[in-house]
Amino acid sequence: MAKKLVRFDWAMKRLLRNKANFDILEGFLSELLYEDFNIKQILESEGNKETEEDKFNRVDILVENQKGELIIVEIQNTREADYFQRMLYGTAKVIVEHIAEGQPYSQVKKVYSVNIVYFDLGQGDDYVYHGTTVFVGIHSNHELELSEKQKALFKKTSVADLYPEYYVIKTNRFNEIAKDTLDEWIYFLKTAEIKDEFTAKGLKSASQKLDILKLDPADRKEYDRYMEAERSDASFVETIKLEITSAIDEALKNRAEKALKNGFTVEIVAEITGLPIAEVQKIADGLAPS
Repeated sequence: MAKKLVRFDWAMKRLLRNKANFDILEGFLSELLYEDFNIKQILESEGNKETEEDKFNRVDILVENQKGELIIVEIQNTREADYFQRMLYGTAKVIVEHIAEGQPYSQVKKVYSVNIVYFDLGQGDDYVYHGTTVFVGIHSNHELELSEKQKALFKKTSVADLYPEYYVIKTNRFNEIAKDTLDEWIYFLKTAEIKDEFTAKGLKSASQKLDILKLDPADRKEYDRYMEAERSDASFVETIKLEITSAIDEALKNRAEKALKNGFTVEIVAEITGLPIAEVQKIADGLAPS
């Protein structure tokens, strides 16, 4: 049996910034990064400020771990064609914000960008993607490596460890069959439910602390208002889609009618417009003299 909980995006905005709830986000990041993750602090960056002048990256939450690494966790509910560039902008901005003027480049912080999207970003059949930066010789096909001195200086073992890493979780691609503990988290991200048998780090705490029925009155009121706004936005998007589809259909029918009047056959008009032959034939029948 699954317990219905508050959505993770709202929890990040309202609950997960509380130190008492760090264990939930720590659990998720531990499962995703395959290492024990401990939050040192929640940070604020310019990316968190949604102003008229800064409409690019909006970071939902920015975390620093005990190793001094920075992790951006962002949830995107609506489609954005340029979301890949938004991810890049976000990491670049965080890097610049967290190096002091005059510091050597060796002090550039490692950044992870974790993106949970609820639309089909790009083309691909998987639901979790991991991106790194590697340099490969165009002649030898060998990967460029750090020298021993660089390994000691940076305390890293590879060039890729120095550069931002990106994770994309496409929840819509997940079939809701949890095969491992990371899948259990993705199941929660997609459905806002946690099954009793789930054992992933952080989910037991999430099951207790994110229970809708246990929210205090102020949080419950805020959550209901948030969900109503989400439903309103979804209805608006659906209405726009219907209006666009209707306009396209009407334009295609007008095009088909014009082509038929110019002597094109039903079959050719169907091929040109993409309309079903039966639909084109109906238009043709309407043009025929009675």
